[in-house]
Amino acid sequence: MLRDRLALEALEEEILCQQASLAKKSQGRLRPEEPCQWRTDFQRDRDRILHSKSFRRLKHKTQVFIAPEQDHYRTRLTHTLEVSQIARTIARTLALNEDLTEAMALGHDLGHTPFGHSGEKVLNEIHPGGFKHNQQSLRVVDFLEHGDNRQGLNLTLEVRDGIVNHSGDQVAKTPEGKIIKFADRIAYINHDIEDALRAGIIDQDDLPRSSRKYLGETKSQRITSLIQGILDYFDRNGQVGMVEDIYQEMMGLRSFMFKRVYLNPKAKGDEDKIKKVIGDLYTYYMEEDLPQEHIALYKDREDSRADQVCDYIAGMTDRFAMQCWTELFMPKHWKG
Repeated sequence: MLRDRLALEALEEEILCQQASLAKKSQGRLRPEEPCQWRTDFQRDRDRILHSKSFRRLKHKTQVFIAPEQDHYRTRLTHTLEVSQIARTIARTLALNEDLTEAMALGHDLGHTPFGHSGEKVLNEIHPGGFKHNQQSLRVVDFLEHGDNRQGLNLTLEVRDGIVNHSGDQVAKTPEGKIIKFADRIAYINHDIEDALRAGIIDQDDLPRSSRKYLGETKSQRITSLIQGILDYFDRNGQVGMVEDIYQEMMGLRSFMFKRVYLNPKAKGDEDKIKKVIGDLYTYYMEEDLPQEHIALYKDREDSRADQVCDYIAGMTDRFAMQCWTELFMPKHWKG
């Protein structure tokens, strides 16, 4: 027997908990659409994100280590996949909406700049409107992605809310959106520890003694402990959160990573170069023509030139940004 959208929506009502966000009760999209025959609205959102160009570009965007020479360091894409796995595990165990959770997880970093947070920092300094990757992720799915005679992915309001509220002090409206913020931190803290160990920036014994005692010695043990802290909190309180002592251990690990890794010159040694690359490109495109394909996006809109340039640079991969800079600014006789 084939299960169509209506059958899937009925199944959600049957198996999900009362706190879960049901696809049939979605607040809808910015622009109304005919529903899919076979997929719920949240499944459809997930698929649109997965097939987007912005998602594919994540494989060539920095996570922490800029232009690593080894193959096993994380990129923004592998980070996104790890967030998705952790978030889906939590949602499935709590009987929350796994499809909605997965869509949010896959889309949460679509607006990240080339060179990761280093690139974000530069754009935030030079762009008049500032720059935050979570807000840019929403701009990507609402406007910059296009195809099938549709501008933007026209996602449901629930997915859009989870994407824009995954970082900072913002709080998502749905329990699935709250999962994403936790899953993001759990993922990046632990995979960045693994990459930092591989790079020789820290040793296992450098990790805080308290976190090793209460969360575990290995990445797997730490992730399991942090997820358990969320499950226990939900079991006690009926909402998404994290048991306080586990939360404090997680934030202690995060502080350790900022002190020992994220601000470490060995991981960020090329930040001056990144500042120059992005700064030069920004200045150049403020004065010179942007590609026609990019300009065409703004037909019948009133986006400033600065916003158009910011969108273009933010969408670049690390290697495309370097390629553009090399072609525009490196003396020809240096190119060989």
